[in-house]
Amino acid sequence: APALGAAPLQALAPAPARNGKNGKGAPAKAPPAPDLFIGTGGDGHTFPGASLPFGMVQLSPDTDVTRWATCSGYHHGDASLMGFSHTHLSGTGIGDMLDVLVQPCRGPLRLQPGALDTPDEGYRLRYTQEHAEPGYYAVALENGVRSELTVTQRTGLQRHTFPAGPGHLLIDLSHLVQDSSDHAPLIDEAALTWEDGTTLTGTRRVFRWAKGRRIYFAMQFSRPPERVTFYADGPDEAPAGTTAVTGKRLKAVAWFPDAGAQPIVVRTAVSAVDIAGAKANLAAEAPDFAFDRVRTAATATWAQELARITVSGASAAERTIFQSAQYHAALGPTLFSDVDGRYVGLDRQIHALPAGETAYSAYSLWDTYRAFHPLQTLLRPERAREMVADLIRQTAQSPYGPPVWPLQGVETGCMIGWHAVPVLAEAQAKGIPADYAAAWPGIARRSFDFSTPVMDNCRAIPDYDARGYIPADTMFESVSRTLEYSYDDYASAHIAAAIGESDAARRLAARSGNWRNVFDTRRGFAVPRFADGTFWADYDPVQLGHDPKRWRDYTESNGWQATFLNQHDVPGLMAAMGGERAFEAKLDALFTAPSTLPDNAPPDISGLVGQYAHGNEPSHHVAYLYAWCGAHWKTQGMVRRLLTEMYKADPDGVIGNDDCGQMSAWYILSALGFYPVDPVSTIYILGSPLFDSARVQLDGGRSLTIRALGNAPDKPYYGRVDWNGKPLERCWISHAELIEGGELTFHMQARPDPRFGRAASARPPAPKRA
Repeated sequence: APALGAAPLQALAPAPARNGKNGKGAPAKAPPAPDLFIGTGGDGHTFPGASLPFGMVQLSPDTDVTRWATCSGYHHGDASLMGFSHTHLSGTGIGDMLDVLVQPCRGPLRLQPGALDTPDEGYRLRYTQEHAEPGYYAVALENGVRSELTVTQRTGLQRHTFPAGPGHLLIDLSHLVQDSSDHAPLIDEAALTWEDGTTLTGTRRVFRWAKGRRIYFAMQFSRPPERVTFYADGPDEAPAGTTAVTGKRLKAVAWFPDAGAQPIVVRTAVSAVDIAGAKANLAAEAPDFAFDRVRTAATATWAQELARITVSGASAAERTIFQSAQYHAALGPTLFSDVDGRYVGLDRQIHALPAGETAYSAYSLWDTYRAFHPLQTLLRPERAREMVADLIRQTAQSPYGPPVWPLQGVETGCMIGWHAVPVLAEAQAKGIPADYAAAWPGIARRSFDFSTPVMDNCRAIPDYDARGYIPADTMFESVSRTLEYSYDDYASAHIAAAIGESDAARRLAARSGNWRNVFDTRRGFAVPRFADGTFWADYDPVQLGHDPKRWRDYTESNGWQATFLNQHDVPGLMAAMGGERAFEAKLDALFTAPSTLPDNAPPDISGLVGQYAHGNEPSHHVAYLYAWCGAHWKTQGMVRRLLTEMYKADPDGVIGNDDCGQMSAWYILSALGFYPVDPVSTIYILGSPLFDSARVQLDGGRSLTIRALGNAPDKPYYGRVDWNGKPLERCWISHAELIEGGELTFHMQARPDPRFGRAASARPPAPKRA
């Protein structure tokens, strides 16, 4: 794992902050601003462009579309960019979006971008003086154009300042993420229209990750172009039509013979519903071309959002990392409803929202149920309420029941499980108001009706129900499925009990114990089990599957990591391993095992400490499990190590995909000093606070203050914790306590105190059963 760096930090000023080739920036002033380039290198898969908190538009530069490194469209260090598109995914392991690319051009018309290593062959442009701050992005292009970006919730504004002379804006509606697994056509229909000499409108239907999602847009220019020409499909891409064109891979060019006379401002709104929705979004949110006013408003919005948590102490780099994590944990899920309340449901139909409600897209639920959504219930309970109501609607509308990775009105079925349910169960347990009963029919169908349609995330439920496990010789990723389906059953049982479905609650609670059926007590690991009831005889916990050449039994993990995936029955797992000392020894072995992986391991398994993999979500709770066996001091030391080794104030400063804010949310909560191993339980396990002090703004004007007295890099431990001035004689704290506000004080020291959290009364309580 990388050591914590001390790279130059970015200043929140209109001066150039980063260069596309060398990534250097101006020193930061205290308090440091977020560095939007953290995560844009390595495998972080974030983007540096302009967005608002949870906004529909993410207007950002794209440097490439052909590599896994550019799932977000951007990778730090790429020497040229293709233009600026209006929608992006933050930190995902699969790419999509990048809708409505605009590139400011001079000289001869080029309709193809060209390759990354030969930018002069196409419309790509080298760039310098790259600067990013929340809600604003600017860059100098090699053709002399200075481009600036800012946003409202549903619109993006671009300001392009050309040198003297002519220029043109290329609008490429064929631009999208590509992958070697793709099958053409990725766009099966598209249209562009120049309406009334003022507005360019268009649409396309895309089959990338979210198969068949559709986007609409409406675009206007601050001064009219001399003409707009269209280019349709075909090898020569000859102009097609005078005011409109249809096809698959379309482009438009707006020509300005005096482009350098004054800056050209472009305002664009998007919609998933229709052109009328895009036009209404544009009229409501960007009625003029006042770029600076929109930028000022975006800056103010982000300042308010990032002020929810303030910290002091630690290093300047660590404070920048924390601010950047706050930023990344507020980008999504992304707004999906138009100003009139219309949105596209998972049934592919257009719906109208009740007054006061909001629809969202891009829920990375396999990742985010673990820490991102708990962070929302703590920081933004009203936003959490909106998301819960939205997930209830999606559960009711989807033919597949509770979603796992919905994107732009399409259930992708990505990863495994139906992890919308833990989000709902956590919110219900923490008092977030919602009509949870409205989600029950969808949950019940997914759980018990085996005629319900399936995608990759929810296969083999009949075997899981009948046998109590999924056979490794009949279904891929069988061990992880059994473990994660068990957690979803646990969360579903909570919902069922809360709404009075007692019989279903008991059945689900019993089935949530299915994790035991893939746990081999002889070996002490979660092991692939076959249809005849036997376990894999030649088991190797480092391997991903019993047939490495063609099969995986674990999801983005191996036996070491998956064995500890149990979040809802840690006492049961501990007993299965032979008791608390055996459990502690197995945790120790996880963190000290050789950090070797087989050749077929995916890049997601990263950030290794032994066989613990911080770069991927199945490991995120594991450092906190020592609390159950009375060795909490080991949690303290390991959490501090992960905080300081797995994150850097550099472009490659996120050890794995940020995964829509989950990696950042882990950092935020762990740096504050607590983490939800089982979010549905409503308790947080104490960790090791990174900062001398932190203040969290809570709902209703309350605040939570965390102090780490005597804190230092060599003092990750403590033997005493106070809550509101009185000793907290346990290694956990409840959500109900935290949201009332107060002061949590850690007395830090250099040497561990094994007595803290050792007593049975100090350990986490047994899980509640339906």
